[in-house]
Amino acid sequence: ACLNKWRLDMTDELSALTTIFTEFYYWITVVLMFLIHVGFCMYEVGASRYKHHQHTLMKNTMLIPLVTVTWFLFGWWIYFAFPTGPGIAPSIMNGSTALITDDSAFSAAFFTPTSDIMAVNLNDHITGVFWAAFLLFSWTAASIVSGAVIERITTFAFGILAIAIGSVFWSIDAAWGWHFDGWMLKILGYHDAYASGVIHAIAGGFALGVLAVLGPRIGKFSSSGEPRNIGPRNPWLVTIGLFLIYTGFWGFYAACNIPIFDLGPEYGMEGVTFFTATNIYVTPTTLSGITFNFLMSLSGGLLAGYIVSKGDPFWTYSSGLAGIICASAGNDLYHPIQSMIIGMIGVVIAYKMHYWVERKFKIDDAVGAVAVHGYAGFVGLIICGFVLNGYPSSGYSVGAMWDGNTYAAINPLGMFIGAIIMFFVLGMLPGYILAKILHGMGKLRIPREAELAGLDYEIMEAAKEDEKSVASSSR
Repeated sequence: ACLNKWRLDMTDELSALTTIFTEFYYWITVVLMFLIHVGFCMYEVGASRYKHHQHTLMKNTMLIPLVTVTWFLFGWWIYFAFPTGPGIAPSIMNGSTALITDDSAFSAAFFTPTSDIMAVNLNDHITGVFWAAFLLFSWTAASIVSGAVIERITTFAFGILAIAIGSVFWSIDAAWGWHFDGWMLKILGYHDAYASGVIHAIAGGFALGVLAVLGPRIGKFSSSGEPRNIGPRNPWLVTIGLFLIYTGFWGFYAACNIPIFDLGPEYGMEGVTFFTATNIYVTPTTLSGITFNFLMSLSGGLLAGYIVSKGDPFWTYSSGLAGIICASAGNDLYHPIQSMIIGMIGVVIAYKMHYWVERKFKIDDAVGAVAVHGYAGFVGLIICGFVLNGYPSSGYSVGAMWDGNTYAAINPLGMFIGAIIMFFVLGMLPGYILAKILHGMGKLRIPREAELAGLDYEIMEAAKEDEKSVASSSR
């Protein structure tokens, strides 16, 4: 329905400018979100030891084509195909509603990237950039897992896991809880405007499931089981990497919005025209409002991280990100002071949980990705349920009906169940099962001798073999 509003109408200049503005808006968000991936590369290289640098960069590089191609082939389809579960809650697309009067936006013709075999589809200025914005979310989900497993996973295994989280499981949770027709909105009252759970909790849970099978890096734990600190080898790269992720997060937040939407007829106000930005659920918000909340949650996270870690640079920088992630579920509706406090609470819980899980279960999360994304995202969903209790879960709850029922309002129980679904059901459980399968095939972890020598050793040896082969053939 939203995409249908942006079909190009060249009958007047204002309509054309509105469509082209929307196209450019999403294109800019893709450019900014690309910086998140640059940041993850720098962050992981800064956290890893020199002998693993090339391998660390290569797996981050290769997730780009792997996730992009699979997201094009089936990930995008999953998002549009399964918002109802399927069958858990009937689609509003099939019922009588004033909101959805034309489903041609979902027709094959509209979503075809070309109109003829070699021609660009000039009727569609939105699908490509909207698809790309969602694709960059997919990259982010895979990159979160990437940091947690550095220095011991095979490139093959990571490729399989990146496709699974980036193009399958994240796509399912987005369909369920990040789609205006999603069953989790209707039944649970799930609300996750800027993806505390939809991207971060699921990716953190998925990483935890993989780590439980993958095991710790050699030397991480002493013979008595006490954890050793394997700190970042290049704090400069870690700092710059995280600041690039902060920068890219501006694009992330903007991409979660619809830039211009007429609330008049959609909200039952016939004859009224009122254009504003909305979040992905078509709940009214503004870039101005989320700018307040983004910066306040970032600041709350940084302050809490500095205090709880006693000034540790690695955790201070990471906590800025954790603060944003914790507040993201409701940052379209929070007061800025609420965003700051929620960010601080999430950081303290994530920090404490990281070290408790590390000691109790011998989990080696190399960059704290499970804590920063998983635990902070999980906590953020639960807090959102209490702070926004009674608020509409979606703008569609104003007038849309599904099977004779209205959308459930945001509530603590629904958000808690939603957090369980995101972190455990679609995150940790699939990650654990896939890692078990790869481990059983002998494809999950690199050999001990290769880990000791460094993952780059294999890359260099392969290069030497290539050089020998070229030299012998030239002779």
